Amino acid sequence: MNIVRWEPVREMVGLRHAMERLFDDGFFRPLRLREAEADGRYFPLDVYHTPEAVVARAVLPGVRPEDVEISIDGNSLRISASSKEEGEVKDESYLRREWHRGTYARIVSLPEGLRGDQAEAVFEDGVLTLTIPKAEEIKPKIIKVKAKGLVEGKKK
Repeated sequence: MNIVRWEPVREMVGLRHAMERLFDDGFFRPLRLREAEADGRYFPLDVYHTPEAVVARAVLPGVRPEDVEISIDGNSLRISASSKEEGEVKDESYLRREWHRGTYARIVSLPEGLRGDQAEAVFEDGVLTLTIPKAEEIKPKIIKVKAKGLVEGKKK
């Protein structure tokens, strides 16, 4: 019989990895999105903010600009796109088919205080870039600190 020294740190690390796997396996991701990813009805979307605006970038290969629809309703951004089959290829002729055609849509929540009526969209090389300006009242303000008792860098 072997005696094994108990190492609580190793057991805590194992528990941490088990919890990470639970969350990584999609515990919190919406089922609709997982299903859409599985069958290809999905396009990648990045949303980030700058001091001046919120920017959304979507990769839409094979989509024409006129087949993209963007709407902002309150704090929800909806981007939908559709791609059509080019040419005539019979389904039984495919050896592998990963490029799905049809309509795709993503809906994401946006922060408060954006000027949706002033949003601008640019479509270039299959990448859609949507810029939504922030309202003046939520933009970061820089406040300069004044030193009391100093006149032009010298003490009074």
